[in-house]
Amino acid sequence: MSAKGLVAFRSRYWLAFVVLFFTLVPVGCGSGTTGNSSTAPTWQYTALGDSLAAGALAQQGYVPRYATYVNTDTGSNVTTLNLGIPGWHSGDLLNALQNDPIVRNQVSGAEIVTWDIGGNDLANAHDSFVQKTCGGVDNQDCLRTAVTTFQTNWDAIIVELLKLRVPSQTILRTMDIYNPYVAADTTSGMFATIEPYLDQVNSHIQANAQTNGIPVAAVHLAFNGPAGTVDPIAAGLIASDNFHPNDAGHKVIADQLRLLLYKPLH
Repeated sequence: MSAKGLVAFRSRYWLAFVVLFFTLVPVGCGSGTTGNSSTAPTWQYTALGDSLAAGALAQQGYVPRYATYVNTDTGSNVTTLNLGIPGWHSGDLLNALQNDPIVRNQVSGAEIVTWDIGGNDLANAHDSFVQKTCGGVDNQDCLRTAVTTFQTNWDAIIVELLKLRVPSQTILRTMDIYNPYVAADTTSGMFATIEPYLDQVNSHIQANAQTNGIPVAAVHLAFNGPAGTVDPIAAGLIASDNFHPNDAGHKVIADQLRLLLYKPLH
């Protein structure tokens, strides 16, 4: 598919999602409200990201699990709007934050915003590397490009988010990226080549978020261990496609978000 065709496809996909969402869910109710206290405050929770946020291949993704944790730990009612779109890259999220009025409105009105992004950026480059179509004399050009593109998009995503919400008034939370390919890449002898690119991405996420006062859930550590060598498939955290988290994996992600607590609102 050409780049122009891919953009058109993603635009149609997003439009169809929005139409379906607002057809099935009453306006103002989001994806559901956690908690039922009539006296507790109600916080709007807007979740952004890719298939992880959408909860692909799981009965319950990390977004509703985290909403439940917020309600349990703070007593607040949580109205959740999940805008995670499977297949999104960092450029898609950036474009939505810059240009989509629905996304911008839902972020600007939220007391809680979480997002995950970048897994697909790296997965595409990983596949090209494995297929030896990555480019360059060392077959690593696409990996270098993926990291550079992600870092540029990530910085711009933060800029857009901080135009809409500020950390001193919002529970802003993000996460770094786990590696589902540890076993396969170790077996093929590719792990030592590919892992440093993921480390660059995760280091950039941590540094940029820290600079802007945004806590980061340590998902890579939880899935892959301190050296990055733990296989999350063997650990029982990955679904049957060997890529997405299963329910146990989504619980781990929600648990890592929970560990960040709920400042500045609680």
